[in-house]
Amino acid sequence: MLPNQPAHQPLERFWPYAELSEQPTEEELAAIHPELRRALFGAAAMPFSITLVFPRFAGEEFGRALELARTADEFQEVRVDGEARYRARFFPGEAPLKVRDLYEIIASVAGTEVLIDDRPLPYARELWLPLVWCLIK
Repeated sequence: MLPNQPAHQPLERFWPYAELSEQPTEEELAAIHPELRRALFGAAAMPFSITLVFPRFAGEEFGRALELARTADEFQEVRVDGEARYRARFFPGEAPLKVRDLYEIIASVAGTEVLIDDRPLPYARELWLPLVWCLIK
C-alpha cells in the first residue's frame, strides 16, 4: 500500500533541450516517408495520385528521369537501406503526359514501383497506367 503522504519529493532535473518544440515543423512533416505519415496521422484527404518510385540507375537516361521526376507535383528523395530512391507523385491535370514520359524511361529499371494513392495495388502497371494514358488528348 502507498502512504497518503509521499516520503520524498522527486528532484527537478535540468533538461538540456528546454526550448525543444513539441510539434514537428512543416519541413519535418514534409520529409516524413508517406507510409510513416499514414501510420502516424492516418490517411490524408488527398486527390487521386500516381507515384513512381525508382532507384538510382546507370546510364545517360538517369539525368532525364530525374529531371522529369522533379517536375512532378511532389518530389522526394528518400534513403532506404542506404540507397537513394526517388518518389515522384502526380495528381490529376496535366500529369498523364509527365507520368508516361517518366515511366517510359524507368519501366525496365529493377526496383521501380508504381503506387496508386501511395499504395502498391495489383496490376498498377498493367491496368492503372493505361487507364490514365487514355486521358491523354
